[in-house]
Amino acid sequence: MNDHHDAVVRVTNVRRTFGEVVALDGVSLDVGPGELVGLLGPNGAGKSTLLSLISGLRRPDSGTVRLLGQDPADPSARIALGMTPQETGLPATLRVGEVVDFVGGHYPDAVPTAELLGRFGLDDLARRQTGSLSGGQKRRLAVALAMVGRPRVVLLDEPTTGLDVAGRGVLWDAIREYHRSGVTVLLTSHYLEEIQALAERVVVVDHGHVLADDSLGAILRRVGANRVEYTGADGVRREHVVADSDAFVRELVASGEEFSGLEIRHASLEEAFTKLTSEAGGAGTTPPSSDATRPQALTEGANR
Repeated sequence: MNDHHDAVVRVTNVRRTFGEVVALDGVSLDVGPGELVGLLGPNGAGKSTLLSLISGLRRPDSGTVRLLGQDPADPSARIALGMTPQETGLPATLRVGEVVDFVGGHYPDAVPTAELLGRFGLDDLARRQTGSLSGGQKRRLAVALAMVGRPRVVLLDEPTTGLDVAGRGVLWDAIREYHRSGVTVLLTSHYLEEIQALAERVVVVDHGHVLADDSLGAILRRVGANRVEYTGADGVRREHVVADSDAFVRELVASGEEFSGLEIRHASLEEAFTKLTSEAGGAGTTPPSSDATRPQALTEGANR
């Protein structure tokens, strides 16, 4: 999607296996400066593996990965990288402020500790030992630590796992603020509304392959952006994801079937994801969970 000469992250035809398991198979991805890209996919899709290659923590079996034009294992590339892994290991006896001071000390121009804690709603916790923090507070601190060195590129792996709605909102605002300042952000998430709320570009990954890579709006349009819901004569509520809701309703009326309570609305990214994975032959894959309960008829509707 970007001129590769400008890409701050460039992944070219990468394959990575773990024993018999193929985590990534022929994946290519260019991320340009200042983009906010959401990686969407179920567990085991290869999202975390991809971030580990971009960060230099792992190497590909074949293919190439470049971070700011360099090998990601090169310290001069990593100095401009901030990241939050899925599992957050913090020294339990250190205070929050001390941890930020310590990590910030590794960078030439760190964000002042008080400013960073304020931005992530952690001001009141500066003197608390990290071992006494809740899971959600630890997640917020982990994302704050990813930003302390004023990175040019930030990798966030499931950044808001375990956060309540209010905590997630604080984190979303902070991520948006850093992105507006020019930081390139690549994030994975199981929260569909998170990708929808933050990402400008969505890369759908499943079974180690990139199924789609486009703007959020284009992804939704591509998969049929409307959901039609109505109650049949038998009193059963039915839902269908369709590309052309007008044509669907005309067919419904022409069929003579009795119905009531017709509702039409834009499909969510979750519905889009379900349709993309089923189209690609991944219909047996469980789509990511979201806070909303997924309707039973969704897959049937997506496959119409």
